[in-house]
Amino acid sequence: MGQRFGVLRMLCRSGVCGGPHSGRASFVLILVLSGVGILLGFSLTQWGRETPEVGPPSSIPGDRGRVRVEVLNGGGVAGVAWDATQALRDRGFDVVLYGNAGTYSDDPSVVMDRVGELETARSVADALGIPQLRSEPDSTLFVDVTVRLGPDWTGLQPMAEDDRESARWWNLRRFFH
Repeated sequence: MGQRFGVLRMLCRSGVCGGPHSGRASFVLILVLSGVGILLGFSLTQWGRETPEVGPPSSIPGDRGRVRVEVLNGGGVAGVAWDATQALRDRGFDVVLYGNAGTYSDDPSVVMDRVGELETARSVADALGIPQLRSEPDSTLFVDVTVRLGPDWTGLQPMAEDDRESARWWNLRRFFH
């Protein structure tokens, strides 16, 4: 009992029980003790709880997602990169970059595999009607396929409206045939 009064005596001597700043000091003391109590309460409620095990993210076997394609105009013919981009997007490919190649040449159009999956590049080549196909993996590009259009690429005939609707990636009806 005497020890409890000793703590009170110590607090009173420090100015908490009286003096010009006793109200402010009492408020700060109550605030600090409340904060300590709240933290202690939270830590005790978490004690003994099991952390659920998180497994690896699920994936669909054989489905890599959408094919990321870059389309480059390497022949200098105005507008072909945009035309090829539209054609690929209409067929469900994800064209992430299109524009001019660093240099123009008379080389024929070519589709280049960048991730070591030649079949993916072949599907892009088939969609654009480009017969030349190469495998040149390059992990610094962050694309699956590069299309370099030469002056020989004249574009495609537009898809029929029914084909265009079924090819769009957001068209869920294609999954329920």
